[in-house]
Amino acid sequence: MYIIKIEYANRLGRLPKYIFAAIEELKEQKKKEGMDLISLGIGDPDLPTPNVIIEELIKQVKLPENQNYPSSMGEQEFREAIAKWNKIRYGINLNPSTEVSHVLGGKEGVANIARAFINPGDLVLCPNPGYPVYENGATKLCDGEPYLMPLKKENNFLPEIEAIDKEVLKKAKLIYLNYPNNPTGAIVPRDYLKKMIDFAEDYNFIIVYDNPYSEFTYGNYIAPSILQFSLDHVEINSASKMFNMTGFRCGWIAGNAEIIEGLRKVKSQIDSGGSIFIQKALIKGLNEYTSQKKPEIVAETMRIYEKRRDVLVNGLNKMGWKTEKPKATFYIWTQIPEGEENSMEFTKKLINVGVIITPGIGFGRYGERFVRFALTKSVERINEALERIEKIIN
Repeated sequence: MYIIKIEYANRLGRLPKYIFAAIEELKEQKKKEGMDLISLGIGDPDLPTPNVIIEELIKQVKLPENQNYPSSMGEQEFREAIAKWNKIRYGINLNPSTEVSHVLGGKEGVANIARAFINPGDLVLCPNPGYPVYENGATKLCDGEPYLMPLKKENNFLPEIEAIDKEVLKKAKLIYLNYPNNPTGAIVPRDYLKKMIDFAEDYNFIIVYDNPYSEFTYGNYIAPSILQFSLDHVEINSASKMFNMTGFRCGWIAGNAEIIEGLRKVKSQIDSGGSIFIQKALIKGLNEYTSQKKPEIVAETMRIYEKRRDVLVNGLNKMGWKTEKPKATFYIWTQIPEGEENSMEFTKKLINVGVIITPGIGFGRYGERFVRFALTKSVERINEALERIEKIIN
């Protein structure tokens, strides 16, 4: 019998090996042993989607006109709602016909925008540690060359754009920025965004501002939008974290019409858009915004996560593991305790007591000696996790 020889495309060979394979194996082993695992590793909200959105979804999915192929750029009503939300939230004026488009969640938008602009060999500035899609799913799978920008604690996890060689900046085609930041939880000063826009203008590169945690902020802090300072670039956002809708895969891109047109050309060839009934359900959620202040359906979520943040960070500090409280995101990014070998080995130690977190090395080499907690369990489970962690720390 003839057996065909399978050969992957060369670009797949550029992707890194799955760094979490050993962790997955250990997790499965502990499950088989009957261990109760507390997972604080995955960035997937455990709280339900607000009822007002679910009720609208049920209503809209029953309508036959919402069951057909959607537009890959998003329904006009959806794009108008996004423009209205940006006006209420940030005071930004957008043309819904040309300056707003639908994406199938932020991840798809982040990856596919590179397909519209990156040629083989083009340089892309990628934060490290950072969301792996910037370097891999976007840059490498478009045969581009990632230039890693270290996010260091001493620089408040902001890229040192001034430290990058001018020849590198001249070659850069695109930069990914993400604040509030995953995995570090860092926030960005408004002046820094203005500075970055100036650099983009001087060196002629596109800023893709990934802003899915815009609403995931604590206290009175309001995360800025880059579109408040310039419409020459684009911003990606989604319903995933804002309304606990990760599984719905519904987001948007807004800003420069020419950049968005490039993404639309890509998407028109590879997808048929997001479900109309999901878009209309999201409109219902967005319409809860009547001022810059978060509506109750978002504020309630943040009160819960803020309490979890305080319990976890206070608990870690109490046992001598110095950790700071972030002003945004549902992540706690902290250096591993003194004396620990590296983030992967320390993560394995915690799995041995039934606590799952994410090693910083999984977000890139500059994430080494850090770990990330996700606040996706109840206060009761977080307290249980703290008791188990103390067995390792002390």
